[in-house]
Amino acid sequence: MWLKKAFDSSDAGKVSKATFSSEDAIAKFGVGKNMVASIRHWALACDVLREESEDAYAVTDTAQKVLRDGGLDPYSENPSTAWHAHWQLAGKGNRATTWYWLFNHVTASTFSRDELEPALAAFASSLDAKRKLSASTLSRDLETCLRSYAPRAAGGSPEDYAEPLLGELGLLYEEHKGQFAFRRGPKPTLHDGLFAYALLDYWDRSAAGLSSLAFENLAYAEGSPGRVFKLDEESIAERLLALESLTSGALSWTDTAGLRQVHRQQIDARKLGARMIERAYG
Repeated sequence: MWLKKAFDSSDAGKVSKATFSSEDAIAKFGVGKNMVASIRHWALACDVLREESEDAYAVTDTAQKVLRDGGLDPYSENPSTAWHAHWQLAGKGNRATTWYWLFNHVTASTFSRDELEPALAAFASSLDAKRKLSASTLSRDLETCLRSYAPRAAGGSPEDYAEPLLGELGLLYEEHKGQFAFRRGPKPTLHDGLFAYALLDYWDRSAAGLSSLAFENLAYAEGSPGRVFKLDEESIAERLLALESLTSGALSWTDTAGLRQVHRQQIDARKLGARMIERAYG
């Protein structure tokens, strides 16, 4: 419920930054001081809030539609809310370098946290060579990321094995203690509308000026829906076939003479993306 807590702290679509640092923040949010900082972080990372000025955050249009009382999913019960959060973290890397790296750069069939740590450290260094990150910081961040999708079966406290928001997506599982693997293939809870939203988002970031995009890009490129959602080729093709009807012709799929492409009409991609979000909630 942290995303909802952050949203409910807004007034007229704005949240003062002092909301998270004031003396009464603990009482307002009903959590400890460190968790208040975590609520702010995840609200920004999951695109509930965005930086607006030195003094305030703005509530995003998507959060307004989804999390307001009477909205599409105010209590984060619909899988589309979790898929949207996953896309922000792993597809776009919003304040979540480890999430982006794990889903876009790790190709091993199985892996452990210890095996991943050196590669993550090298990736972080390539982004900012001047900033030194301690091994313990990287290890904790990686553990948090893995447990966001594959929670412990048991633990010392309820928080250690409570089902996290992203755990319901079935993207990652623990084969045996400390050894993890991605679960590739169809994702029944991923709505075609959310897939189309992610496709448009990826398109605008990777090839905004192009009117067509190759299947290989959508399936395998870094930051693509196929890679971030861990879909197999058949699952992607099925979803692409549904695009024309879903988007009223704004997007269409062709597979002729071995050339597989998605085509885009001259459209306002942002408006279409917003429509696809609404479709994702039925």
